[in-house]
Amino acid sequence: MATESLAEIQQWLSSTARPLTSLVAGSAAEDLAPLGEALAGVRVVGLGEATHGTREFFQLKHRLFEYLVTELGYSVLATEASESAAPAVDAYVRDGVGDATTVVAGLGFWTWRTEEVVALVEWMRAYNTGRAAADQVGFVGIDPQRCAASVSAVREFLSASVPDRLAAFDEGFGSLSDAQPGSAPDKDRLVVREAQQLIPFLEAKGASAEVLRHARILERAGDLVSRAKENKDPAETLFAVRDTYMAEAIGRLADEDPKRRIAVWAHNGHLAASRQSAELRPMGQHLRERFGAEYYALALLFGSGAFRARRLRPGPWPGPMDGPVIANNIDRGGFNALEGQLAAATPGDHWLNLRDADAAPDAVKRWLAEPQMFRSFGAYVQRWTYRMQFAPTLLTREYDGLVYVATSTPSVPLPEKETAAKSAGG
Repeated sequence: MATESLAEIQQWLSSTARPLTSLVAGSAAEDLAPLGEALAGVRVVGLGEATHGTREFFQLKHRLFEYLVTELGYSVLATEASESAAPAVDAYVRDGVGDATTVVAGLGFWTWRTEEVVALVEWMRAYNTGRAAADQVGFVGIDPQRCAASVSAVREFLSASVPDRLAAFDEGFGSLSDAQPGSAPDKDRLVVREAQQLIPFLEAKGASAEVLRHARILERAGDLVSRAKENKDPAETLFAVRDTYMAEAIGRLADEDPKRRIAVWAHNGHLAASRQSAELRPMGQHLRERFGAEYYALALLFGSGAFRARRLRPGPWPGPMDGPVIANNIDRGGFNALEGQLAAATPGDHWLNLRDADAAPDAVKRWLAEPQMFRSFGAYVQRWTYRMQFAPTLLTREYDGLVYVATSTPSVPLPEKETAAKSAGG
């Protein structure tokens, strides 16, 4: 890249950057006013994360959601968390049922079992206290995984109304509670067929709308569990289907109330509104097709520090999913990484509205049209090579905005003893 072009890109990044004066909820919101302007007319905003284990991402998303609710009228937080278990969180934030630690732990993923997520849920509860139901904020899970609550709900109905169907139900669906997607590939799709037969059976037996909702979750969960991770048709892989289901869940929320404004908490990879390969269709691409410019995808990146993730092999543990959840150290990746370029232009915490790129110099537009490399980690990382893991990203095709957080520290897990005691009623 020519020195002149590089200078233009750095100048544009620096002039476009909007400083974030704080990452913590409850701070004065003047620095977020430009974001509010960027979100004019937006109905669904995706709040991303480059890792599932960065404390600062979680704190900032808490702050952003607080702003979206109090200043822009958003009323739902749709999360990359168990669709089955999330109603318990919603019951807590609306009516104070249970306690925050227990309902958050019940979401089933270590990634959300943190002090930061509990703090957000407690804020939602405090906000709702004393407000009419129509003015409250809600919590929704959009991921069919971890469906133990749905298994229990349907089983409880059958036990009370059709006990002779229990044995068949347990045989067909009992293993779904904590099964991983792709863990039981089945080309005949037996569990899906059984779920499809179960739903009309439950309807005929007078099951409530809530029980039927849980039965449909079992159908989606069974679909993911029985799918292969690879397929000749990329749209049929479990990864593509999972993103489709999550997008459909957000679509249902939008259909229920045409005025509803929705914040979506998910990984950057799910929020991307496009992909370099036409066959890969993340959740964000479905949302872009459905909502157009009313969908705004905000990716969160970090410079250096550490984040929590579960280590994969090689290691001293017996299986690829059995490594510990630990802090993983990392630097900002050098100038060839997007994080390095953002840090060189504006070292502190800031955000960029990529929708402003239409007015950018030609050198910047050419740069934005090329794949840029940034870090992207899920719940698992390779033991050593994660430090070299970058995702090629077409910034203005995939995202509408970027947040750069200079330093990442590991998210803070809930104390295991406290979580277990509250779950047991202690």
